[in-house]
Amino acid sequence: MNLAASTVQAEGHQVHANGIDIHYVEAGEGEPLILLHGGVVSPNLIWEGVPLAYASHMGTLANHFRVIAPDTRGCGRTPHGGGDTSYDQLADDVVALIDALGLQPPLLTGFSEGAITATIVGIRAPGAVRAIVNNAGHDAFNPNAPSFAMCRQMLGGSPQATAADADAAARFFGQSDEMRAVFELMQADQDSGQGPGYWKTYLARSFERITRSPGYTFDDLRRITVPTLILTGDRDQFCSVEEGVTAYRMLQDGELAVLPDTGHLITPAVVEATIEFFERQLARTPGSTLVAG
Repeated sequence: MNLAASTVQAEGHQVHANGIDIHYVEAGEGEPLILLHGGVVSPNLIWEGVPLAYASHMGTLANHFRVIAPDTRGCGRTPHGGGDTSYDQLADDVVALIDALGLQPPLLTGFSEGAITATIVGIRAPGAVRAIVNNAGHDAFNPNAPSFAMCRQMLGGSPQATAADADAAARFFGQSDEMRAVFELMQADQDSGQGPGYWKTYLARSFERITRSPGYTFDDLRRITVPTLILTGDRDQFCSVEEGVTAYRMLQDGELAVLPDTGHLITPAVVEATIEFFERQLARTPGSTLVAG
């Protein structure tokens, strides 16, 4: 398996689904893989080199699958369209995207916020996808997860914050050169997609979603009928290994992978584990087309 990171020319597209024009990038061929980005980032290739985004790994994934990576509602180049941006809404957008593109049940993975959405797709729409990888997003199914207060601190300035505070977020991300660079990329990405100053609107709309329980618990994972991998790092500051074990034990057809010396990041080992899991699931399905890596 060739897992060397590689740059890829991902083509941008737009499709009308669930009442909005969803922007997505696509690369590769073979079995379709829906790739859901985490919070703050997007599929935009300006994120290449930042381990919070899949941009550096698009080429690797495209060696194995037809990768379809949408901007989620209200992020990047996908408009908000009115209404809420709850995880239920984002999950319904994914199901509508699958239908609009005429995909046979695709593979589905996401990181952090995208992993939460991917898992809720499995809960709300059994049969819409073939297999799921939840990469560092299982914490949200613990209603008392410490990560909710951490996100309120990050975007609102305190663990008790009730709304986003752009200045507080700027101070939080300004604590190191690396974090400041991520914040500046987020500003440039959001503003280039939807206009000057939009980054503040993006944070405000994201706050409600990422700082409290989505309304599902670990028990709801029993409703997922497709093979599902819980993938976490042993040093992830948001998603604990203990929460990962709890999530795994709820699944009908589940696996758990804990990667050593790994934080809340998308590393080559994360991508390797994702590809390996999906290729095993495809091998179980007659008629699947595997692309040699």
